[in-house]
Amino acid sequence: MTDIVDELKWRGLFAQSTDEDALRKALADGPVTFYCGFDPTAASLHVGHLVQVLTVRRLQQAGHRPLALVGGATGQIGDPRPTAERTLNDPETVANWVTRLRTQIEPFLSFEGENAALMVNNLDWTAGLSAIEFLRDIGKHFRVNKMLTKDSVARRLESEQGISYTEFSYQLLQGMDFLELYRRHGCVLQQGGSDQWGNLTAGLDLIHRLEPDAVVHALATPLMTKADGTKFGKTEGGAVWLDPEMTTPYAFYQFWLNVDDRDISTYLRILSFKSREELEELEQLTAERPQARTAQRALAEELTTLVHGADQCAAVIAASKALFGQGELTELDAATLSAALSELPRAEVGGLGQVVDLFTEVGLAPSRSAARRTVKEGGAYVNNVKVTAEDAEVSADELLHGRWLVLRRGKKNLAAIEVKVAG
Repeated sequence: MTDIVDELKWRGLFAQSTDEDALRKALADGPVTFYCGFDPTAASLHVGHLVQVLTVRRLQQAGHRPLALVGGATGQIGDPRPTAERTLNDPETVANWVTRLRTQIEPFLSFEGENAALMVNNLDWTAGLSAIEFLRDIGKHFRVNKMLTKDSVARRLESEQGISYTEFSYQLLQGMDFLELYRRHGCVLQQGGSDQWGNLTAGLDLIHRLEPDAVVHALATPLMTKADGTKFGKTEGGAVWLDPEMTTPYAFYQFWLNVDDRDISTYLRILSFKSREELEELEQLTAERPQARTAQRALAEELTTLVHGADQCAAVIAASKALFGQGELTELDAATLSAALSELPRAEVGGLGQVVDLFTEVGLAPSRSAARRTVKEGGAYVNNVKVTAEDAEVSADELLHGRWLVLRRGKKNLAAIEVKVAG
C-alpha cells in the first residue's frame, strides 16, 4: 500500500479528517472501501469536481476500493447553497443527468481487479421508502439543534430567504447514504470537499447510533481557490464543464493554459499525477521563466488528455500552434477550428473584401488608415500569410472550410472572421 495520507498532505489534498491516526492506520492496513458522492444538479460535471474525481482515482491507485455515488435521489433535492434555494428539477431530467455524470466519471476509475470500482445510485434505497419509514428509521436519529449548526444551514438561516424543510433535510439523505453503503458494501470512509464537512459527519453520527461497533471515517479535501479572489472553475463565459458540448476541448485546454502563475503550483499538486520530482522541476521552471508557461502547458495537456482523450488533446495543441503561425490552419478539422475561433474576437461579414476593411471590422485596427499602416509595417496576416499590399483583397478560395478567416496583427493579436457568402 502507498502511504496515501502523506501523499495527500504533500499535494494539499488533506483538509481534515475525523481521526487522522485511525484513518492513517486503516488506509495502511487496507484495502479500504470508500465513497464519494456527486449530485446531478446539472447536465455535466465542471472542473471544480475534478478535485474529488481525481482524489478518488488516487485512492484507488493506492489500493483502495471506490464507490462512486451519483445521487439520483439527492439530485432531486440539492445540497443547500449559501444564498438561495435551488430550482428543483423533474425526476426525468435528474435521471438523464445521472447517466451523463456516470459516463463522465467512469473513465477515471478501474472496474477490474480486487479493488474494482463500483458505481452506485442512492435512488436504489430511497425510491421505495415511505415518508413515515424515513422519519421513523432515519429522522429519529438526528437532532435539530445539531443540524442547525451545520455551515450550509446556518448561513441560510441568516439570509433573507431562510431555508426550506426540503433542503434542511438534505443532510439526512446524505447521512443515510453512508449508512446504506456501510451495510451493503462495507464502506468505512466518506471523502468530499471541506464545504461538505457537516454532511460527512452526519453520516458518521448516524452509523454510530445504529451500528455502535462500526469504525468509520471522513476525509475532506480543501476547496480550490484562485489567487485573484474569483471562484475556481469560472470564466467570463461561466463554468468550465467536462462535457465537450458545453465547454469545447479547446476552451478547456485554454482554461488551464491561462492559470495564474500564483496558482499553478497548487493546481499541479492537486490535479496532476506527475511525480514529486517532475512537479518540483515545473515549479522551478515557473519561478525562473514564468513567461514560458511551461507548467501551465504541462497541466493543460495532462488534464485535457485525461478528460477528452489523447486525440482531442493533440488536435487542440495543433490548433493552438496553427493560430500563431506554428502549424497549418488548413490541416485543422472544422470542429476543432470552430472551437478555437470561438475563443477569439470575431465578426461576421456578408461578403469578401479588402483586408484593411476586415481588420477594421473585427477590431484589430481602429481605422482603415491604421490597418493600412499595419500592412505597410509587415504586421498583417490572413491565415498566417503575410499581407504585402495595402489594397489586398481576400478571395473565396482562402476561406477555411468555406467559412472562416484567421486575422493576425503582429505576433499575438488574433481575430476571426466568419464570411456568409450569398448563394
